[in-house]
Amino acid sequence: MTGVVALDGAIRHYEWGSHTAIQQLLGVEPNGRPAAELWFGAHPDDPSHAPARGARLDELIAADPEGMLGAHSVAAFGPRLPFLLKVLAADTALSIQVHPNRAQAEDGFAREDAAGIARDAPDRTYRDPNHKPELLCALTPFDALCGFRPVEATLSLLASLDVPEVAFVADLLRGPDPLRAAFTAILTHDDPAPMVDAVAARAADADDGPLHAVRLAAEHFPHDVGLVVLLLLNYVRLAPGEAIFLGAGNVHAYLRGTGVEVMANSDNVLRCGLTPKHVDVAELLRITDFTALAEPRWPSVGGRFDVPVPDFSLTRLDVDEPTGLDAGGPCIVLTASGSLSVDDVPAAQGHGVFVPAGHRTTMSGTGQAFVATVGT
Repeated sequence: MTGVVALDGAIRHYEWGSHTAIQQLLGVEPNGRPAAELWFGAHPDDPSHAPARGARLDELIAADPEGMLGAHSVAAFGPRLPFLLKVLAADTALSIQVHPNRAQAEDGFAREDAAGIARDAPDRTYRDPNHKPELLCALTPFDALCGFRPVEATLSLLASLDVPEVAFVADLLRGPDPLRAAFTAILTHDDPAPMVDAVAARAADADDGPLHAVRLAAEHFPHDVGLVVLLLLNYVRLAPGEAIFLGAGNVHAYLRGTGVEVMANSDNVLRCGLTPKHVDVAELLRITDFTALAEPRWPSVGGRFDVPVPDFSLTRLDVDEPTGLDAGGPCIVLTASGSLSVDDVPAAQGHGVFVPAGHRTTMSGTGQAFVATVGT
């Protein structure tokens, strides 16, 4: 099988999703139901449909893995697409979370299988044996938290807040292994309600900076210990075109906005706040990276975001004349605005195409495209 394949995305309806953003992208009327994510890929939970082929993308890949993915990708990742491309649209905060590296995922997946924990059980942590690095590029102003703020900056923030209930956090940040100690103490606090309420009250009128992040999260999680965890994290408001990379062990949360996200093909998430779901504190502490992150934004070069994992890379392109695309590996092209074609295959706004490995194509039309492919 050769040639470009038109794709329809699969909509995921989560309560935190926007009631308008993905609908507007697709040019459909809102129906009152939130649309949180629009998936493009071959993930078994919701593979993209290829209407002209009368099949799903995962079925097309299974029928001809090397023809679709290329021999290099099959050798490196097996006969599956190693990445998933999404449009993510959040009206409310997602959980604070961390993802494992590959070795941790393989170990945890095997342990939980051996323990007889069903793979769909609510207290199951490892759904598969793969890691889940992610990169998100903003389409609109996007509020997020990404990695631990440097200790001195957090000490300055806590001093300016002058909230006695979290004075113990500052004390721990002045001691050994400061971020691990503070993070652990917050999550295992015997009586978190007073400190959570005090931090939420202090943030009630904030319209900028780290307390603004707390206020956004508190709108839907007013009594969650995650509000205090947020004080340790870098708050960033991404402008359209800016990105963050979330490697293994990075503590992060999305608060509000619309963006394009690409990730390794995994569903492993360990949560630590802003959620009613299962929180495994011991495992969370085992996989979290307690290195401070001085700069949360991830740079691009010529619109390309290269990341330190081989599963994916992402390129943002503004197209206003015919533009060549040399797909060394498998690619998914998503039209984020305007109307584009890849070869002779239309890709309207909110739709995509799959380009098989080794296939040279030309994008034409006018609009903005995101190209996801395997990394180097």
